[in-house]
Amino acid sequence: MARAYKPSVPFTVAMKLLVPVTTSEFGVTKKTFSQPEESEVFFGSFRTFGGSESMQDGVYTIVNTAVIDTWYRPDITADCQIYLCDNGQVYDIVSDPEDIDFRHQYMQFKVKKVGGKV
Repeated sequence: MARAYKPSVPFTVAMKLLVPVTTSEFGVTKKTFSQPEESEVFFGSFRTFGGSESMQDGVYTIVNTAVIDTWYRPDITADCQIYLCDNGQVYDIVSDPEDIDFRHQYMQFKVKKVGGKV
């Protein structure tokens, strides 16, 4: 019998889900995100793998990526953002969240940092 998935680390990182709100003004679709104050806290694991560096058109860019494991939530989708409560950083979800083993217990997805250092 196959072993069921178990997270490798505890879910100790506090996060908030920022859900997109789409509006149409003068025929132009505009996407904004909910504010962190409007969202509930959830917990997960957050693993980074260092940033990847690139030089394109004379612009030096570092893209920070991470993998998040958390409890299954059907409202977490690929067009949402994740807000980290500890440091206020915002990440875009870049992959469709995976419902691990289709058990609706755990999920995993990749994120990429939005914006630069302030």
